[in-house]
Amino acid sequence: MSKIGVGVLGATGAVGQRFVEFLQDHPWFEITSLAASERSAGKPYREAVSWRLSSPFPDHLGDMEVVNASDPEQVDAKIVFSALPSGIAATLEDRYADAGFVVASNASANRMKDDVPLVIPEVNAEHLSLVDVQKDRRGRDGFIVTNPNCSTIMLTLALRPLVDMGIVDVKVATMQAVSGAGFNGVSSMAILDNIIPYIAGEEGKMESEPLKLLGTLDGDRVINASFSISASCHRVPVMDGHTEAVWVQLEQSASAEDVRQAMLSFEHGLEGLPSLPERSLLVHDAEDRPQPRLDRDIGKGMTVSVGRIRDGIRFIVMGHNTIRGAAGASVLNAELMVQKGMV
Repeated sequence: MSKIGVGVLGATGAVGQRFVEFLQDHPWFEITSLAASERSAGKPYREAVSWRLSSPFPDHLGDMEVVNASDPEQVDAKIVFSALPSGIAATLEDRYADAGFVVASNASANRMKDDVPLVIPEVNAEHLSLVDVQKDRRGRDGFIVTNPNCSTIMLTLALRPLVDMGIVDVKVATMQAVSGAGFNGVSSMAILDNIIPYIAGEEGKMESEPLKLLGTLDGDRVINASFSISASCHRVPVMDGHTEAVWVQLEQSASAEDVRQAMLSFEHGLEGLPSLPERSLLVHDAEDRPQPRLDRDIGKGMTVSVGRIRDGIRFIVMGHNTIRGAAGASVLNAELMVQKGMV
């Protein structure tokens, strides 16, 4: 098939750069628009962006003129990937959807709205049917589909194989990489030789989003899962890769080996999506894994790793926050929409 034109909203920021990196050699998508703030608009991308990823700068996009993200008429694309700050996304994403764009959003602004799908393809692909509700309810041709918070994705993928055992309660303590705060989010003087035991808004997202993701689709709405979640979130001096310690109470009596086997046998039924890793959930047997530096790039950053599964039930889960937890998650959602004929 011919490639689909896509745009990146917020193309100069940390997640925006990950989108550009992730999309530049994509077999289905071609970047046809790069959009950012008014101060970047009108400049060639190479002048508007301070490229901070370890991968080479995409020279073939260097001369592409950055357009103003606040004006959908300037964007030439069928799908736009939103790396916008949440406060801006709250209004702009609706503007794009009303203008007929498919919006694959990494922002938090629309995630918990009743008619907006919050999706991890391996977990709740069926929730995409809410798009029809959204289009009918809002009288629009375009639509918004969101992916969850970066830490939520790791947690929810690890919990999904345990749903049939009856999840009662979840407690999670995160150790989150500094890249999750953006390029200027945490100063070196604050994070070096330190742990910051607070990330604004993060605990609320982790306590609410998995319940929608693991909830039951009932016609035009999702009935949230009924278990409880308590989260404590911490920023640690790691560049990329969020690590989480998780405690799960189950209705059924289950051993660590039962949980391990459930995770090993987890099947999501998806195939043919370019960004789908060979294993979405990888179980490590070594006692000291997973570790961000060793495991964050497995599956090109799209695999979530689990280890230290112990009776209790307790385990560690880790994943690449700006790939699996952000840009890659939105792209995988868009691939699923294309496969389903929604684009």
